[in-house]
Amino acid sequence: MNIQKRQLQILIFGFFIFFSITLQAQVKKPNLLFIITDQQRYDAMSIAGNTVLKTPNLDRLAQRGARFKNAYTPCAVCAPARASILTGRTVENHGIKNNTIADSGLPQSPTLLPQKTFDQILTENFGYHAEYYGKWHTPEFAANCYKNPVKISNSGRSIFAPNGDIKFYKDNYLDLVFPKPAITALKPGKLYDTFSERPYTPNILDKRYGMTQTQVDASGIAYAQPDLHGTITIPDEHSNTAYRGRQVMEALDRLKNTTFSITASFHFPHAPMLPSKYYSDMYPANNMVAPASIADPMTNSPYKTSNSRTTLPEYADTQKIKYLISDYYALVTEVDDWIGKILNKVDELGLTDNTLIIFTSDHGEMLGAHGMREKNVFYEESAHIPTLISFPGKITPNTTVNGYISNVDLFATINDYLQIPVQPSDGNSLRGLIDGTDQVNGKYVVTEWLSDPTKTPGYMIVKDSWKMFIPFTSTSTVINVLYNLKDDPYEMNNLMGSNPNKSNYTQKINELHTDLLTWLKKNNSSNYDGVRNRNLTGTLLTLSTESNNIPVNQFRVYPNPANNQITIDSNNIEVSGIEIYDMNGKLILNDNTPFSGLKKINIELTSGTYLVKLKSGFNFSPQKLIVK
Repeated sequence: MNIQKRQLQILIFGFFIFFSITLQAQVKKPNLLFIITDQQRYDAMSIAGNTVLKTPNLDRLAQRGARFKNAYTPCAVCAPARASILTGRTVENHGIKNNTIADSGLPQSPTLLPQKTFDQILTENFGYHAEYYGKWHTPEFAANCYKNPVKISNSGRSIFAPNGDIKFYKDNYLDLVFPKPAITALKPGKLYDTFSERPYTPNILDKRYGMTQTQVDASGIAYAQPDLHGTITIPDEHSNTAYRGRQVMEALDRLKNTTFSITASFHFPHAPMLPSKYYSDMYPANNMVAPASIADPMTNSPYKTSNSRTTLPEYADTQKIKYLISDYYALVTEVDDWIGKILNKVDELGLTDNTLIIFTSDHGEMLGAHGMREKNVFYEESAHIPTLISFPGKITPNTTVNGYISNVDLFATINDYLQIPVQPSDGNSLRGLIDGTDQVNGKYVVTEWLSDPTKTPGYMIVKDSWKMFIPFTSTSTVINVLYNLKDDPYEMNNLMGSNPNKSNYTQKINELHTDLLTWLKKNNSSNYDGVRNRNLTGTLLTLSTESNNIPVNQFRVYPNPANNQITIDSNNIEVSGIEIYDMNGKLILNDNTPFSGLKKINIELTSGTYLVKLKSGFNFSPQKLIVK
């Protein structure tokens, strides 16, 4: 009897140990905190060299981990860019080519966001609890994985429906703490903001400046968010940014003992450009400096009439544009303050060491560059974005990555750092670029704009500070563009188009054309033939030119140097085996196990340098491996 009792005690104790170890393993799974702003350009951080704008908390996040100097949006407009971030797919491959499609209410289909988002994968297959706060701007069906405590506003709209996050903010919060005043109660000089429906004081850049609200209503004109400029009367503690920040902090408190993925999606610095007076006063308009390209005549540019440029001359006014810059910087600083509070909460809860934190934006803002406002174009101010990644113990502090990357790559990067098996995507994990072990990726980046090819360029490629953008058909009369960003950082001298000396750049044009074709072929683009048959130099790109310039496929080996185990990343290309040779050409290892993506192999090699080759129908370049 005593023996049986002893055996039972041992069994219970063993079960307890097993349960404890299992629970600890679950607790140790990394968390994800994903922070995204809307319309924040690459240089809207002081750490990026901006000497006017104050962003101490984004600077702090960058110093904790990695900052990408050459990060670009997949598409310079909200919904397509956000869908690419969520799915790791190109715009053509996820099908959300514009904001209208995202808000259409159409069901999921093989041509409309057929892929799962990273949060759907994390929650459905790997036990994560996901919550999302703020701007969604993606088809509502893709939000089925989020478990926010309240997802329906008091008026019955889902937070993931078009503009649902704004409706929730007004219905469930702002109406209670700062109600909309009656029109008769509006003070002189005040107008209703079309975003929050609260009073603001317009400045001279505002389309309604000098009007009363009664006159605005009588006009029957529907003013857009980018038409509004001034200072909002909503108290700072009740602003949309403050509300989102508190929601995220409350979620961190609730979920601190779970494995979570929390997204903080801030609406600003997107229009309306209405900071509070507190933040606006930090950046007096008179102290702002108009962009160097504001008076660009754009005689050799495909964007001469884009963004209503010719009908909105105030954005080419060197004095008026200072108000936009002031408003924008104020909004960025408010967001930065709340990012600081969120980071402090992560630290306070002891979550920092086990939380992957990513910060980025969906696209930039022109701020008067080339006399334009908003985004929608391939200029640096619109397409070049900030991206920061922090993960203590995994990412070395103060890392700067110079390679070219796209937000399409964030999907694979999240899976990599969270130790999720490789998922199909069109991007690559950024881990190798961060660690310095990836000598293959980061050579160039491509951005899409799949709108009317008779009116705008469809593809942009940037490589070695050379930038080219062209339409995706062979027949479009849209001007072809080539900029040398080293000599022409403000993109005012198009070396193609009507440039009489464009033949001097034939070699560079062919190189970029070929790299773009390589990218299109890799992503199975239906626009490949149109781009290939576009005559950019006076001589159609030939097959021999293309084949001679297309680089071989590359793979990554890490860690490198290594001890007794390495991981090989084939970038999701099917591989039939691995061979390792010493430097005398002797075959040391021959593994014929097929794989795609990541494969770990144990190596028992003496110290020295080896050559790793992959067997595949694709042409892979061998990689050197150093064994310690």
